[in-house]
Amino acid sequence: MVRVILVGSSGRMGRAIADAAKAGDAVKIVAGVDLYKVDCDFPVFDTPDQCDIEADCVIDFSNPSVTLNVVDMCRRLGIPLVMATTGLDQDRLDALEDLSKTVAVFTSANMSLGVNLLIRLSKMAAAMLEGSFDIEIVERHHNQKLDAPSGTALALADAINETLQTKDTYVYDRQSRRERRDPHEIGISSIRGGNIVGEHEVLFAGRDEIVSLTHRATSREVFAVGALRAAEFMAGKTAGRYNMNDLIDSICQV
Repeated sequence: MVRVILVGSSGRMGRAIADAAKAGDAVKIVAGVDLYKVDCDFPVFDTPDQCDIEADCVIDFSNPSVTLNVVDMCRRLGIPLVMATTGLDQDRLDALEDLSKTVAVFTSANMSLGVNLLIRLSKMAAAMLEGSFDIEIVERHHNQKLDAPSGTALALADAINETLQTKDTYVYDRQSRRERRDPHEIGISSIRGGNIVGEHEVLFAGRDEIVSLTHRATSREVFAVGALRAAEFMAGKTAGRYNMNDLIDSICQV
């Protein structure tokens, strides 16, 4: 069983991860880090520097303000890190890169296995359909989400663009554009409403056919399950950078 320290244990995602771990038998949360406390069956420390529990991996699903302290904790304890916190600035990204020289570091713009499979399938479709299909990405989220487009939509666009022979430009808003669509662009649209957990659709629109690839998250549990699978994958890994492609490859080889 993989022993995990969960940073952000009292947040929505932290509680979802703890519940998912309890429901399974592959991962055990042995400690949490959070200023706020909720009822749980493991010790919770206020800050990362206070945590001295033996573990096989750290999952950080908290806030960028804590990232540097989490990096220090992983270096001190000598254990891998699954970084699920997004919105990191360059200083924090550099800190993760430096940490990866001594311990294993896993990063992903989205912890859902399904979303990362969508990214892989979208790259395959882009390689096959390039030149005769227009590409549009539509993302839908709840009305409390602050950023638009979502990080996952941008990750989809970047992955597709890496595959294309001719690099496309991104168009976020067509309202002010009075011109025909450029064939070398990727449209990205954002919808905000209700309590939509997260939906991403990639449209490949051709002359007489449309190929649509869609992922819908109906609860936050999908991200929790992905984070736990990442922790299982990372336990015992040597120093270096890892991501969802590595995890998916390991699953496909089973």
